[in-house]
Amino acid sequence: MEDQVVDETKSPETESDPVVFVVSDAIGETAEAVARAALSQFNSGRVRWKRVPHVKDVAAVLDVIEEARGKKSAIVYTIIVPEIRAVMQKEANRFGIPHVDIMGPVLDALSRITTTKPRLEPGLVHRMDEEYFRRIEALEFAVKNDDGKDPRSLVRADAVLIGVSRTSKTPVSLYLAQRCYKVANVPLVPEIPVPRELFEIDSSRVVGLTVDADHLERIRYERLIAMGLDPQSSYADRQRIETELAYANGIFQKIGCPVIDVTNRAIEETATRVIQILGARHAKDKDRR
Repeated sequence: MEDQVVDETKSPETESDPVVFVVSDAIGETAEAVARAALSQFNSGRVRWKRVPHVKDVAAVLDVIEEARGKKSAIVYTIIVPEIRAVMQKEANRFGIPHVDIMGPVLDALSRITTTKPRLEPGLVHRMDEEYFRRIEALEFAVKNDDGKDPRSLVRADAVLIGVSRTSKTPVSLYLAQRCYKVANVPLVPEIPVPRELFEIDSSRVVGLTVDADHLERIRYERLIAMGLDPQSSYADRQRIETELAYANGIFQKIGCPVIDVTNRAIEETATRVIQILGARHAKDKDRR
């Protein structure tokens, strides 16, 4: 007969079926996956599963033992904290309940070969997974909102970088996305109207990027040459550059946003300064509450 996995809460009439208790100080996915993989090797009939997540103390372990001791049961568990794991082992042995410690032996083995101690923090894998997906989401946001592509999304940004061309808006946005910040950037060009949404969001989330005119002229000149374009183009014209910078400065003042001078700054330095600005805003928000 093929194994049947039954949710205990939905099948009250199957009390005689064996029960696998899946116990974890996180959500129990790892323990259940291992147990299900093992069970697939048996033609053992109906089996009920009971997952007990977020076991953080001895009392929760004793509750599981109390329920399991009266049934044909086994306990499969992933518990990080040694003291709680020890209680599970001791009590399961005391009542003759078959039990499998999935995490303990692995932690011990890795401790020996790495010569370091484990952090003993439950749920780290899931927190890392969550951070990974937040980072991917932030990167997608940065790409979709690069160069002012979607002004309607500015309201969802953690930060909006504004400035003239070649002030590092895009690389800083992508760097911050790696730190899980959703960042949009909007170019400031005298001939192109500024999106109205830029004036509707909290000005403390807007960060202006400016640069020394000499430095910008040199960067733009080199950029044109690298692209095989005429270096005498208005893009690198000194008067044009000063006009753009003056226009951008006027927008900064109108919005009332903080401004960072990126002249000779590394991308990481600028990004760190943006994070500091965002941190100051969050601190003020907390004070208001």
